[in-house]
Amino acid sequence: MDDDRQQHLAWCKARALEYLDAGDLASAVASMASDVGKYESTGAIHPALMALGMRAIIAKDADDVRRWIEGFN
Repeated sequence: MDDDRQQHLAWCKARALEYLDAGDLASAVASMASDVGKYESTGAIHPALMALGMRAIIAKDADDVRRWIEGFN
């Protein structure tokens, strides 16, 4: 995996986790989805993965949102 891609993913995760730490689960998932799509080698999030993030929001499960964000590689 190239260093630029890894740096971009780290940036995406950090931004999303800031929202999560502020208690804003929906913005955390939206931020991660948006930011990942901004870099060619990370591409867009597959709809099935997005559904998992949305399910965690609906369940109001911050731990699950954190696992969803941190699970990207």
